[in-house]
Amino acid sequence: MGKHFGELAKIRGIIQYRLSPFEQRAFAGAISKGLPNIFVRIRSNIFRVLPPFVVAYLIYDTVEKKHEKLMRKNPKDYENDE
Repeated sequence: MGKHFGELAKIRGIIQYRLSPFEQRAFAGAISKGLPNIFVRIRSNIFRVLPPFVVAYLIYDTVEKKHEKLMRKNPKDYENDE
């Protein structure tokens, strides 16, 4: 009855090239180009990303230790209890 989605309008003067999804290689060059690119990106951004995480971890660790220390009962308060 009707036309399919890709055939709704006829445009003159425009050439379209298409590649079938079955002919595409989804992971072409993933290992030969992708893995070295990951290392390059990590090396270029490590000094921008790592220091805030280290500072945040040190603050978190210090606060947790202080909290544990404050939550403990003082043994001297209970020396004379029977």
